[in-house]
Amino acid sequence: MTDLILRQDNDHIARLVLNSPANHNALSNEMIAALTAAFEEIAADEAIRVIVLAAQGRAFCAGHDLRQMQAMRDGPDGGRAAFADLFDRCARMMQVIPTLPQPVIAEVQGVATAAGCQLVASCDMAVASESARFGVNGVNIGLFCSTPMVALTRAIPSKAAFEMLTTGDFIDAARAQQLGLINRIATPGTLTDATMGMAATIAAKLPAAIRLGKHAFHDQLRLGLSDAYATSGAAMCRNILLPDTTEGMAAFLEKRPPTWA
Repeated sequence: MTDLILRQDNDHIARLVLNSPANHNALSNEMIAALTAAFEEIAADEAIRVIVLAAQGRAFCAGHDLRQMQAMRDGPDGGRAAFADLFDRCARMMQVIPTLPQPVIAEVQGVATAAGCQLVASCDMAVASESARFGVNGVNIGLFCSTPMVALTRAIPSKAAFEMLTTGDFIDAARAQQLGLINRIATPGTLTDATMGMAATIAAKLPAAIRLGKHAFHDQLRLGLSDAYATSGAAMCRNILLPDTTEGMAAFLEKRPPTWA
């Protein structure tokens, strides 16, 4: 783990904090690499049941590092290869999030713009401060947010996403919740408690059930109705045959707490 990402583990919850406030936690080459490495490390950690992704400073994430991007133009091809590589690495990092066995909750304390908004949309859930704002505002500098669009259009209705993408306008936390980009809103002083409270609720569930469920959730989203039911039914069969699930069902019927391994 580098200084760009601070990690704190507590009661089966890994809290990852973007720690580059000087550039508003931009997704620089270094930050993308650090996030990718952190996710890969936690994916193999069976003690971790939930991940919280938070940030230091006023901004949650300002998207790509524009200074680095401008410097890429000095290449012999005008930056074409460097830009393609950047967008590919960032896309791979975003796609790691739904494949992680642990649910990922974004804790958004400030503005999340462009690829920063993409990062929020890529997380499984999000809790935001009342003062948080969200935008895919690249169009304001002549760059349509085509890659952030992928995650955004899978998180909110398409017409709302297209409006954000074409106007560059920001939405507040209330509108983000209405559209489904975030789950909950907290007052600034209670944001961390609200996010960690949600994480603790999930961490208290049977870990194997949550892992199976997250995998099935993302799998069925990509399928037609019939295939989605087939995939989800197979997942429920695997889940119900787990010894701990047998115990959980027996405990419910016997009106006692389950004893899980």
